[in-house]
Amino acid sequence: MRYAFSDFVLDVDARQLVRAGRAVALSPKAFDLLELLLRERPRAVSRTRLRAALWPQTHVGATSLHVLVSQVRTVLEDEAQEPRWIRTVQRFGYAFCGSATGEGERAGAGADAFWLCSSDGDFRLREGDNVIGRESDLTVRIDRPGVSRRHACIRVEGGRATLTDLGSKNGTFVGDVPVSSPRVLHDGDEVRLGLRARVVLQRSGGEETETESR
Repeated sequence: MRYAFSDFVLDVDARQLVRAGRAVALSPKAFDLLELLLRERPRAVSRTRLRAALWPQTHVGATSLHVLVSQVRTVLEDEAQEPRWIRTVQRFGYAFCGSATGEGERAGAGADAFWLCSSDGDFRLREGDNVIGRESDLTVRIDRPGVSRRHACIRVEGGRATLTDLGSKNGTFVGDVPVSSPRVLHDGDEVRLGLRARVVLQRSGGEETETESR
């Protein structure tokens, strides 16, 4: 697997970054960060997911990721204020924003995973039913005012994520539209639970879900 952008080539198998035919020094963590952002392009990746991927089962300080992003930008001669490659998504995370080609990427391979991203953290959705609510043993626990104990369910099946309200007291919405029957979700859809709790669906890798009329 190789990613090419401008005169850079990131060779995943060789774990090497090359610029104009010359190897560029990049720390292992910085390499992993750049690879992840390239793999997810053009989607933004939340800080929570990045920290979980780069420092699994390890608590790191709030500045660790910022320092790592700065290292990658320095190597790529990129600027945070006028990004060519790494874009900061305010109060969320980072995204690879430049043009890149991936040699060895599988066309139409499907998604690696669906995630729900919120201010409470990111939740990876499993195949089958993922119930959202305040109960402690749920796949997605959102303990916020206005959220029912078992508020809604997202079913992941056949590369699709379908949202159903579970008779919640304050309703489930996609954007400002109430969910009254099962609804297919799309990458980037914002789901509101009750009055205030909001989560965003993100699809990791692969292509977006098939577009349907809304």
